[in-house]
Amino acid sequence: MENVLKGLKPEGVFKYFEEISYIPRCSGDEKRISDYLVEFAKKNGLDYTQEDCLNVIIRKPASKGYENAPTVILQGHMDMVCEKNDDVQHNFCKDPLKLVVDGDMIKADGTTLGADNGIAVAYCLALLADETLQHPAIEAFFTIDEERGMTGVMNLNPEDVKGSILINLDSEEEGEFCVSCAGGVNSIVEIKAEYTDVDSKFDGFYKVKIRGLKGGHSGGEIHKGRGNSNKIIGRVLNAFDFDFVLADIKGGAKSNAIPREAEALIGIKNEDKSKLEEAIKQLDSTLKAELSVTDSAVRIELEATEIPSKIFSNDVKNSVIALLTIIINGVQTMSMSIEDLVESSTSLGVVKIENDVIKFVCALRSSVDSLKQYMVTQIAKAAELVGANFRTKSDYPGWEYKEASEIRDLCAKVFEEMYGKQPKIMAIHAGLECGFLKEKLGDIDMISFGPDTFDVHTPDEHVSISSVKRTYEYLLEVLKNIK
Repeated sequence: MENVLKGLKPEGVFKYFEEISYIPRCSGDEKRISDYLVEFAKKNGLDYTQEDCLNVIIRKPASKGYENAPTVILQGHMDMVCEKNDDVQHNFCKDPLKLVVDGDMIKADGTTLGADNGIAVAYCLALLADETLQHPAIEAFFTIDEERGMTGVMNLNPEDVKGSILINLDSEEEGEFCVSCAGGVNSIVEIKAEYTDVDSKFDGFYKVKIRGLKGGHSGGEIHKGRGNSNKIIGRVLNAFDFDFVLADIKGGAKSNAIPREAEALIGIKNEDKSKLEEAIKQLDSTLKAELSVTDSAVRIELEATEIPSKIFSNDVKNSVIALLTIIINGVQTMSMSIEDLVESSTSLGVVKIENDVIKFVCALRSSVDSLKQYMVTQIAKAAELVGANFRTKSDYPGWEYKEASEIRDLCAKVFEEMYGKQPKIMAIHAGLECGFLKEKLGDIDMISFGPDTFDVHTPDEHVSISSVKRTYEYLLEVLKNIK
């Protein structure tokens, strides 16, 4: 281990954060990090459970004087979104993250950092290992696969967790306490990729690439109006007023991230090359103007390439362009009861070809279940219009606001005492595991908070060192006050 974070405070938190940064832990590949947590528990003489699905619960008894306090569940997820820049050589299945300290920020070199939600894991491990702290009995609950589909929390055995208070550590803005979150579902539209031979009259083939977008979390940043590369590539293809064929289409990598890049492989008649170049130039200028505030670096690139062995049929080409155009995307409704809260949204996160099937994967979120179901219906109708198949996956519930909450009141009181100001009590449009935990564990008292983390789910992800320190000290003070 390189000890890049050595000397940063609090030492325990950054020691464990660096350790887990060297363990590959993409969603669906959590065996190594799960086993690491088990070994940690054994090394520190702590009781633990490793569930069949690889969730881990580590238990620490109450410190002296806290034996009669309610048990507190500290909860976060061990997996991370694995995204990298195109020019970065990194194998997420085996390579450690390359951490970089830049002033008050920690980031990774060209990849996601995994502070979402590695900071929660590091907080818990530091707390579990420290025998000098005052706290009630602790159940540190680490889930798998939160980013991809929340299957870890879905498969939790409720008998493994006994606490009555839950502090979720998967929030990203210091001083903001989340007390409610949206539910969501993934919708998947599928077209059979029918192919045909390349017509000899189409003798010029090009990759049309969308690059330079910021992307971001499809829940937490959907309101910022950032460009969606999948929608943009559909817009580009739809704007061509000359004959062309389509041989490939792809964009985005994760359904819960606003896609930053997309590309299409098209074929044209060489005589139409100037038309193609002029169309790209005009569209590039239009996009730069439209996205000048949110995505000023957006660009359309054109790259000549070899003639492929096959192309999509004309019907498939038209269906692809139609779906990219008509599938709803972005903010759909705003809450009328909570100021500035996105109520419902969709994000066309992934377009890919698997086993000769073109898939369009959308992440739908809403704090109102009926609106979530209506968005499902809208996308299903879009699929029906082009004769495509439609299904849903990873449906998860929301977390409704609780009128009376002792942990919320205590957290607000401690925050005001420490910092001389009131925290922001809020609902978020992103999904948290708290909805499933409510279903699994009953009417437990819950809250979510965390340090300042920026540009999560993108290679620009970074976390504030000073905010990590303050939030950890705050967490310890909250635990100290639960008696």
